[in-house]
Amino acid sequence: MRDATSFDEFYRSTSRRMLRYGYAVAGDHTEAQDLVQEAYARAWRQWGRLTTHPAPEAWLRLVVARLATDRWRRLQGWRSMLSRTGPPEPVPPPSLDGVLLAGALRQLPAAQRQALALHYLFDMSVQDIARETQVPTGTVKSWLARGRARLATLLPDLAAEELEANDVA
Repeated sequence: MRDATSFDEFYRSTSRRMLRYGYAVAGDHTEAQDLVQEAYARAWRQWGRLTTHPAPEAWLRLVVARLATDRWRRLQGWRSMLSRTGPPEPVPPPSLDGVLLAGALRQLPAAQRQALALHYLFDMSVQDIARETQVPTGTVKSWLARGRARLATLLPDLAAEELEANDVA
């Protein structure tokens, strides 16, 4: 059985040293934080057995070192792949319309954003969205209608341009 009090004490007494060790092993503070966090998560999962280990801090150091090695191996794989294929194509900056749309979407409730994204990005029907979100189809229709209306008020210039483009076609 895991004893939270003893684990908390272990964490308090070792976490600073472990973070310094993780930084020394990984060479990057953020990566060290991730490695150490994962090591403590693994220690907590095995805390019942780890309390009887002769050197739990040494066990933790070993986990941090192995995690860092695994990370290094993954990065080597990426570097190897990049050396064969070359760097990825540069990504163009976002369009002004895209930036405005993203900002407007952030102002919508999450349910409306989700419904609009599923409908327009994944071409899902109202029924499919209702099934995925586990709500009635009327609710999905409401989310879509309210989301569109709110976007039209937040993006009046884009809405007018879209209407003009549709009239021409």
